[in-house]
Amino acid sequence: MDGPSGPRFTEILTPEALDFLGSLHARFDARRRSLLAARGAFRETIAAGRLPDFPPETRSVREGSWTVPPPPADLEDRRVEITGPVDRKMIINALNSGARVYMADFEDAHSPTWTATVTGQVNLWDAVRRRISYESPDGRAYRLADRTATLLVRPRGWHLEERHARADGLALSASLFDFGLYFFHNARELLSRGTGPYFYLPKIEHYLEARLWNDVFRASEAALGVPRGAIRATVLIETLPAAFQMDEILYELREHSAGLNCGRWDYLFSFIKQFRDDPTSRFPDRARLTMDTGFLTAYSHLLVQTCHRRGAHAMGGMAAQIPIKGDPVANAEAIAKVVADKEREVRAGHDGTWVAHPGLVPIAAAVFDREMRGPNQIHIPRSFPPIGPAELLAVPPGPITADGVHRNARVALLYLTAWLGGNGCVPIDHLMEDAATAEIARTQLWQWVHHGARLEDGRPIDVALVHAELARELERHRAEAETEAERATAETAAALLEEVITRPALEEFITRYAYPSLGDAPESGA
Repeated sequence: MDGPSGPRFTEILTPEALDFLGSLHARFDARRRSLLAARGAFRETIAAGRLPDFPPETRSVREGSWTVPPPPADLEDRRVEITGPVDRKMIINALNSGARVYMADFEDAHSPTWTATVTGQVNLWDAVRRRISYESPDGRAYRLADRTATLLVRPRGWHLEERHARADGLALSASLFDFGLYFFHNARELLSRGTGPYFYLPKIEHYLEARLWNDVFRASEAALGVPRGAIRATVLIETLPAAFQMDEILYELREHSAGLNCGRWDYLFSFIKQFRDDPTSRFPDRARLTMDTGFLTAYSHLLVQTCHRRGAHAMGGMAAQIPIKGDPVANAEAIAKVVADKEREVRAGHDGTWVAHPGLVPIAAAVFDREMRGPNQIHIPRSFPPIGPAELLAVPPGPITADGVHRNARVALLYLTAWLGGNGCVPIDHLMEDAATAEIARTQLWQWVHHGARLEDGRPIDVALVHAELARELERHRAEAETEAERATAETAAALLEEVITRPALEEFITRYAYPSLGDAPESGA
């Protein structure tokens, strides 16, 4: 470990915990690297002009009559889940929010500085034992309520590494680092309190990656003497290849399965990436890619259909709107969009949904309370039109506007600036943005530039146009920044975005590309 030390780090980075991480690395890292190297087959099929299909080798899994185990008692009703980063204030507010579940996020809502990452583990250790508290600079004290949400943790994806932790000369998998520390310190404590070690798994692209997680879970349970199946994991279907392997992903996790989730924003990001080599695929403005668009409706319906056939939860996705203070008209419009989104989800058969702000918990809960009479809808039969490759892969038509280019440049720059400064969850123009929406923004800009797209008024979307939009947003940000350090961070973000948008090959993840430029900022809200 070569990261800076911080308060109580020695309580988390104990010799025993590090030995546990080392054992996971020795046993599973080579396999992780091999699976990452194998990614790309789906995209290559599209590039060759062929229509991807469901894997022929797993037909028996899709046609089989198996189910996953029933959920534990505290995961039976998941009608509203709140998500957010792992700083102390957020953890307390989320657990107290009235949501049924809180997903503590080391991934898209987290800027993975060493200090924030290890401090997040300290915070979760305290939260599991109900010892967490926080006093804000204005003197307000935060404590846990008597009744709190069930805690789930989202580690970083298989593609990311923790540069401050190494074994055998290699950086540790960030997935194994985040999962391993939380599980090692908290699994037995959670079970003693009548709950369990529950996780969300991000960015999976193939059922063999789910199999790897399952093997990690089995090995970890055995190493700590935890009952097999104590770990439960919900997988975010947020990559296009994974949408073709929903049955297989549930099956591979077997006794550890806790359902699937429509990770809609990363799904859009993945969709654009998979079609990167097709010059005819030019997605319209992000604002037009709503869940009632045909290909996203098909994805949502297939997830509900698959999960319920297997006895698993089918979770809905995130509405990005947040409450707007000081403007009742705009706030009413934002809330109306949230209500409409949650009505669509519950009527489609989803068993729960996500929000990013505590103020939206009662609004989403009211919709699910009204429309969903039981704890979930797993056993309620629903009929959907047939959903196959053609429905899942129908690239939607629509215009690209000057405002769409501007908004993408603005979101990408403001988010990446905040992320480099240690903040991974950022309100921008009354929407809660995380890494997923920033990824959509910069990927769309790359796609439009490299495939010669034009605005609806006929102007070409070229490097000069994108440069001008980034420069305009950078100048605005520089004028509003309070310190020279903030201005320097914004300049770094703008330079990184220029690089990834103008490079001939599309960069897979901006968070991985920008990781070497990430400093070690203190935990937000600490």
